[in-house]
Amino acid sequence: MFLTKVYDLFLVLTRKILVFISIIKHIKLEQRDTNENKPLQLGGLEVLRVKTLGAGGFGRVDLVQILGDSSRSFALKTMKKSHIVATKQQKHVRDERRILQELNSDFIVKFYRTFRDKEHVYMLMECCLGGDLWTILDKQRYFDNDTTKFYTACVAQALDYIHSKNIVHRDIKPENLILDHQGYLKLVDFGLAKKLGCDGRTTTFCGTVDYMAPEIILKEGHDLRIDFWSLGVLVFECLSGDLPFTGKNKYETYTNILKGIDTVVFPEKLTENATSLIKSLCKEDPSKRLGGLNDVKQHEYFSEFDWEALVARTLAPPVLPQVKNATDSSNFVSSDDDESQTEDWYDITDWDVDF
Repeated sequence: MFLTKVYDLFLVLTRKILVFISIIKHIKLEQRDTNENKPLQLGGLEVLRVKTLGAGGFGRVDLVQILGDSSRSFALKTMKKSHIVATKQQKHVRDERRILQELNSDFIVKFYRTFRDKEHVYMLMECCLGGDLWTILDKQRYFDNDTTKFYTACVAQALDYIHSKNIVHRDIKPENLILDHQGYLKLVDFGLAKKLGCDGRTTTFCGTVDYMAPEIILKEGHDLRIDFWSLGVLVFECLSGDLPFTGKNKYETYTNILKGIDTVVFPEKLTENATSLIKSLCKEDPSKRLGGLNDVKQHEYFSEFDWEALVARTLAPPVLPQVKNATDSSNFVSSDDDESQTEDWYDITDWDVDF
């Protein structure tokens, strides 16, 4: 009898605790929604969040407008200091800022300025409302040769520019390529990018598994040429709708990458020139890999491609995004705010003093 009463009491208390937790969560959501509708005070500007375009452990990217200017919109990357410090990413965030400040290309998203407050650091960027390449590829399943050539050429132009500044991106993939309102691709997310030193090499193990070059996996040190390996993977993905090396898990993917591109079965629909380009970009030996814009331009796959028209932005894009106005986010997949659940606390170390 006593144990029964204790058990019943336990159930009652458990229900009350669950109800209490539910109420607290509801209150927090209401508070967050209220705060979301309030303009952010950043560096003397009143910034209004319109919609979250993407979110993850790092924080989130929002479509925003400056109050008083409804004709323009921007992308605001918001990163939680608590998460940055907890994962020891202070240097990477500072490096990303320094690298973005150095860049000015039509094939790279424009960077405007940074802000900080007690809880977050912010990066204000150009907002390209055409959507990301991953979403477009997912809808179409795969691209034809003309479409693939156009997008590959845009990425090659972006790589040529950053490589001329000795900067390696290290995360080339469809999710990091977005379309502007004219349908031209721009490279985004320099969170893993690095400006190489005098020897032109680095040893950090990083990147997205399916796009990693073998020298990263082997920890042999790598250079700018890893970006062109990733470009080869991207070309294969665009033309086939699949990834060449993906396995059941990351370790199987690593193994497949190390086995080499010659072990990959190419779909019959890929032309001889397309296959040749991919294999030339994904050579295991970096010294034998296509490693620059001129190499790509001279490949047979691009024999009839108008590079000058691309740079002049007079070449018709394969997809012209429908963008109704400065806040039209319809080309992006709806994203909930999924910021890291790292416990909030104020950082007073001033690692972000330059923001």
